[in-house]
Order: sequence, then C-alpha cells, then structure tokens
Amino acid sequence: MTRSKPSPSTPQSGRSAGKTSGAPRGAQGVLLYGLHPVAAAWTNPERRIHRLLATEAGRASLEGTINAARAAGLSRPGLTLVEKSDLDRMLPPGAVHQGLAIDTAPLPDVGIEDLCNELAEQAEALIVVLDQVTDPHNVGAVLRSASAFGAKAVVVTERHAPETTGVLAKSASGALEAVPLIRVTNLSRALTDLQQAGFWSVGLAESGKQTLAQLNLTGKTALVMGAEGSGLRRLTMERCDVIARLPTTGPVGSLNVSNATAVALYEVARLRS
Repeated sequence: MTRSKPSPSTPQSGRSAGKTSGAPRGAQGVLLYGLHPVAAAWTNPERRIHRLLATEAGRASLEGTINAARAAGLSRPGLTLVEKSDLDRMLPPGAVHQGLAIDTAPLPDVGIEDLCNELAEQAEALIVVLDQVTDPHNVGAVLRSASAFGAKAVVVTERHAPETTGVLAKSASGALEAVPLIRVTNLSRALTDLQQAGFWSVGLAESGKQTLAQLNLTGKTALVMGAEGSGLRRLTMERCDVIARLPTTGPVGSLNVSNATAVALYEVARLRS
C-alpha cells in the first residue's frame, strides 16, 4: 500500500558495513526491539532507520537479514555493537530485546482515503477496526493476527489508542511492517467512508443476535471490535451494518479483544475458503 512520504531524516549510507561500539546515545526516533520487529523493519523499504544497536549475539541472529537488505539495495546504517546492559537501560523495564534494537523514523501515514483507493478494484477485502482499544499489547497482537489472516489494515482512533512504540511493535512480531495501522479522528465518519467504499461493517458484541458463521462475509468486510469492558460505543454500534457475536458459552462468556479478533478473523477466512 502506498504511504505518504516520511519527513526528511538523517541521511543513510547505501551499505550496512561499518561497526562501531560504545554506549548508545539518546534516540532520534522510535526504538523498536526484538528479532522479529527489527528484522521486519530492516527489510522494509519504507523504513528510514537511523541506527542499529546490537550485542554480538544479536548481530549474529540478524546476519541473514542484513545480507538480504544489502542484496535488495536498501540504504541502511552501520551496526553499533553494545552490551546487553546498554539495551536494558535504554529500553522499557523487562523488554525482551534479544540483543537487538533500532532507532527508526515512524512509518509514513496511511489514511482511510488511501486505503479505499488502494482497494477500489478488489472485490474482496478484510480490515479490522478497533474502537478505543488502548493497550499496546492488544493492538500489537491484533496486527499480528490481521497479518496472519490477510487483513489489509487495522484502523484505530487517534485518541484513546496507543502510540506506535516498541512495546506495540514487539507484540506485533513484525506485522507492523506488513499491515498499515491507520489512525482516524472520528471513527463514525471513518465507518461511513468505508461503507461508501463498499465495505460491510460487522460489529462484534455479546448482544449480537447472529454469530459470524450465520452471516455472508464475502466481499469487502470491516470487523469492528470494542475495548475490553466497555465494548463498542453506542454510536459505533449504530454505524455498523450488523452486530454479530462469537458463539462463546460458559461462566466466562467474553474473550480478550486480541483473542476475539483472532477468532473472528479465522472465522471469516474459514467462511471464505
């Protein structure tokens, strides 16, 4: 999907060769960490990366990715060798960094109009819309499921949604590079825009009279998921074309939003197969 061009950042050399060492300085952009997020960002041509910080073990685990990016002609900075303790200090407490971190500019923005234009000629498409889901682990996990089941984008609200941090990227396990995370100011208006572009909006709530399996989910579908506890807001539900539910039973009838999204995405994929 075409993204708006990023703002200018530090020029990068056309090779990824030189190694330096020493304690890392402050970040210029966003710090992403962990093997999968770093590897996916390193090979994403839309990423402008300022620095790669790695321990000896981290460098070894990323060697194949570095070679692949070089073969693809991607402009990447040299590697800075650091100690594990250096990464521990500069990343959130308890971060599982696997000896790797990159300092990177954010990905270029993608808007609802960009998405609709990109999918205009496609007869079938699936996206996920999150209504004020605030936990970065949940949003990251939703991105990962969206990538696994072929969703084209995840839409979140500008407010009451997490920033695109290393925590979110780590939970997404590389999917942040594959699935656009689209931020909108007004979710109701965004749903209207999607409907005008041919999407059928399916809200998920325990109050739904039909299960997903009872719906016709061919064509363009937007799965609309609510926050844990509060669920879908009233106005969001009113904007949906239909409210459906998952066939959960038992004393605990609800799922974590990321788990519910994964189940819903699987159900759509199963019905379309």
